[in-house]
Amino acid sequence: MISLRNLGKSFGDRVLFEGVSMHLLRGNRYGLVGANGSGKTTLLQVLAGDLPASDGQVSIPTEARVGVLRQDRFLDGEVRVVDVAMRGDARTYALLREREALDGGAPVDPSRAAELEHQLAALDGYTLEARAGAVLVGLGIPTKEHRQPLKTLSGGFQLRVLLAQVLVGGPDALLLDEPTNHLDILSIRWLEKFLAAYRGCAVVISHDQRFLDHLATHVLDVDYGTVTAYTGNYSAFVAQKAQARLQKEQEKARAEARIADGRAFIERFGAKATKARQAQSRLKQIEKIEVLEVASSSRRAPSLRFIPERPSGREVLTLDGVHRAFGDKTVLRDVTFSLRRGEKVAVLGANGLGKSTLLKVALGRLAPDAGKASWGYETRVGYFAQDHRELLNEPGLTPLKYLWDARPAASQTEVRSLLGHALFSSDEVHKPVERLSGGEAARLVFARIMAERPNVLLLDEPTNHLDLESIQALTEALRRYEGTVLFVSHDRWFVAALATRVLEVTADGVRDFPGSFEDYLERAGDDHLDAEVVSLRAKAAQKAQATAEPPRTETWREEKRRKNRLKDLPRRRDQTLAAIEAAEARKREIDALWGDPEFYARTPRDAQDALTREEASLKASLDELLARWEALEAELAPPD
Repeated sequence: MISLRNLGKSFGDRVLFEGVSMHLLRGNRYGLVGANGSGKTTLLQVLAGDLPASDGQVSIPTEARVGVLRQDRFLDGEVRVVDVAMRGDARTYALLREREALDGGAPVDPSRAAELEHQLAALDGYTLEARAGAVLVGLGIPTKEHRQPLKTLSGGFQLRVLLAQVLVGGPDALLLDEPTNHLDILSIRWLEKFLAAYRGCAVVISHDQRFLDHLATHVLDVDYGTVTAYTGNYSAFVAQKAQARLQKEQEKARAEARIADGRAFIERFGAKATKARQAQSRLKQIEKIEVLEVASSSRRAPSLRFIPERPSGREVLTLDGVHRAFGDKTVLRDVTFSLRRGEKVAVLGANGLGKSTLLKVALGRLAPDAGKASWGYETRVGYFAQDHRELLNEPGLTPLKYLWDARPAASQTEVRSLLGHALFSSDEVHKPVERLSGGEAARLVFARIMAERPNVLLLDEPTNHLDLESIQALTEALRRYEGTVLFVSHDRWFVAALATRVLEVTADGVRDFPGSFEDYLERAGDDHLDAEVVSLRAKAAQKAQATAEPPRTETWREEKRRKNRLKDLPRRRDQTLAAIEAAEARKREIDALWGDPEFYARTPRDAQDALTREEASLKASLDELLARWEALEAELAPPD
């Protein structure tokens, strides 16, 4: 579908990636990952044709339609929302507009009118508005908004319309840069289902680990100055990459040990006439040993640690009958709950229902229309705003000054040390904050929170703009934090890793779920937020069925057949594993061929096509073999 041949991109002396050769195939969904600044978006722009490659080339069939989600695309605010989405299918939309012009009194050419009807029928054109509407609803834009001008929507919802436009077009390939930005959990789940059913080739940048786990069939990792393809979802990629690096480090250690042993032998016996020949032989052996260079990763994780200056009282925060409206729209209705020391509470729900408002009312940044928020004894609050740049709006502000304002009695060394933990070093501490990237600004706010040492944290979408390594570092820091956390997030991996309690904000009020995110999913009673609840409910149903069914007495023949089958299971499992290993070995051979820059020059096109078909067949076979192996392992597993 998309062929990359010796692809490289650099800016001046800085090489982002080079020597990238691979095929991105129809039916596969590729998660594109890497550290902030490593070149993920640049690679996507090269694939889309928005940026030229420095080396090599990208080949896409001329007849293929490519849908690209660009975060900074200009949108006409006067156009109806549904029309913006329908424009994703440009050909059908143009035909519909021409047909409307004829209905509106334009001169009619009977043959052209007939041709229009024929083309619209072939393209299923009269359903375009309905299809666009369904995508918009799936992305959280209600039907009543579809015929309104785009400018009536907020910036985040306008980006949803742009995503809808890309999806409605039915492209052969999708290139999506952070499609989950500005989506709530409901819309992210809908997008997962949409992409799971998509039959084209999709390349998706995302920092949402659970989204990547549910979505990706492959991962493209931008690191070590190149792009490496891995088979499987994000979790599988992490394990494979760690194993590959470990093997390289072990290989290097073995080579260095052999050299050290050889040199020790030479130093000990080189001067002895009886051992001189052996010493020379060892020297030649040493000279032939190649020590593998293990390249440094571009990934860097901040070292975050939140330590309260002193503990708070047991009762941290109480909201009593809080009501808040904006004009005619009520977003918080009779909200009552208490927050206790040490809890880590996730605030979930669709966008627009008042999650951020709830935090701002608790902080006193917004006054409630009714009710009150009360803070407990010795509480000291740290805040991360969804638009965290509102915390960095002082003219002439630098990271060093921003942190020193929080700890005026600290030495420059202490402040620089805190900034270093947030990955600010050398002259970066003097960089104007308005020039910081989103991820840098977020890390700076967390450094300030470390300096302030609060015992309560209110965090509004803290993982926005962070790369995967920073999200993991933040999660670990909050797990170790001895204070109290109230946070809003749409990142389900982050919520599942952290939450000890869930507050779900709904149109009818706030629902309180003590326990983990998985407990919440099980008790919520539906699957609209996440796929995990489906399996949880299925397991519960199976357990109930097993309990309800009376034991069945087996006949002698049935028991014998069952025992024979159980006896044969290990052999069948081993055969299946051998077949998996053989298929994976052949797949690695094919991957190596694709990665050879000279392969394309010396291999005829029909042979390349045959290899592509073999690769697709191997993928299908591996899926079947893996499913068979999992079923055999399940049968072999001892009963609970």
